[in-house]
Amino acid sequence: MSRATFWRRRKHDLNHLPRYLSTPTYNPPSIQEPEHKMRTTLSTLGRNSVTLALRRPLHSTTPLPIRAITTTTARTISTTVPRRETPNITARETLLPQTHYDFFPSLGPDALPPKGPFTLDLSLLRKEFLQLQAKAHPDLAPQEKKRQAEALSARINEAYKTLQNPLLRAQYLLEMRGLDLAGDETAKVEDPELLMEVLETREVIEEAASEEELQPLRELNERRIAASVGVLEEAFQKDDTAAAKEEAVKLRYWINIRETVDAFEPGKPVVMIH
Repeated sequence: MSRATFWRRRKHDLNHLPRYLSTPTYNPPSIQEPEHKMRTTLSTLGRNSVTLALRRPLHSTTPLPIRAITTTTARTISTTVPRRETPNITARETLLPQTHYDFFPSLGPDALPPKGPFTLDLSLLRKEFLQLQAKAHPDLAPQEKKRQAEALSARINEAYKTLQNPLLRAQYLLEMRGLDLAGDETAKVEDPELLMEVLETREVIEEAASEEELQPLRELNERRIAASVGVLEEAFQKDDTAAAKEEAVKLRYWINIRETVDAFEPGKPVVMIH
């Protein structure tokens, strides 16, 4: 074999070697390699394929039905979240009474003037008050509801204290009509005769040496209170707020005189709040 023929065959063999033998950076997996290395290689190739697929732009020949999707979503929300209607609850349908009159059912459903009378049956009012206090006493309530029972008992006491006193009752009714007579201590009656009568009554109390001397004054003052209650009865029946306010101021004078006579002590200074 000549030298030229040898090199020609040698060059032919080198050109037809397998590619993995001619590429020095590639190491073909051996049959004896562990199986987990082959799985790692295949997993790497899979992730690379997914990455390339995500990098490609999405071309769609059919536009998405946006309007149809929006309509369906809105319909789903409206059916899964139903609308709740707020019930119309009146004052007498609530759990707690709304006015002082509501605590005492014996007064009737229309006890408030002008439908109801201003004058109340005080004996019947006290009887029902004692029954309510016996049922709502805080000591009878469990520990977790004791504070609620105390609040309810306090409201019952306030309601009874207000309704059993004609002056407090009149002030309460006027307050419900927007007139705060109880907080307005400057409200006075511009009646000279009335003011003179109050001053004379004060002198009688200051000059009295015993309670027996004040008995005629006490009886006279009780007649004054009864007369004012009658005027208030008529004023509230007519829903005459101005007349009721004027008479309530007069009644405050007579109630003050009653309290001064009840607290009388010989030699003690007389203090009358007008």
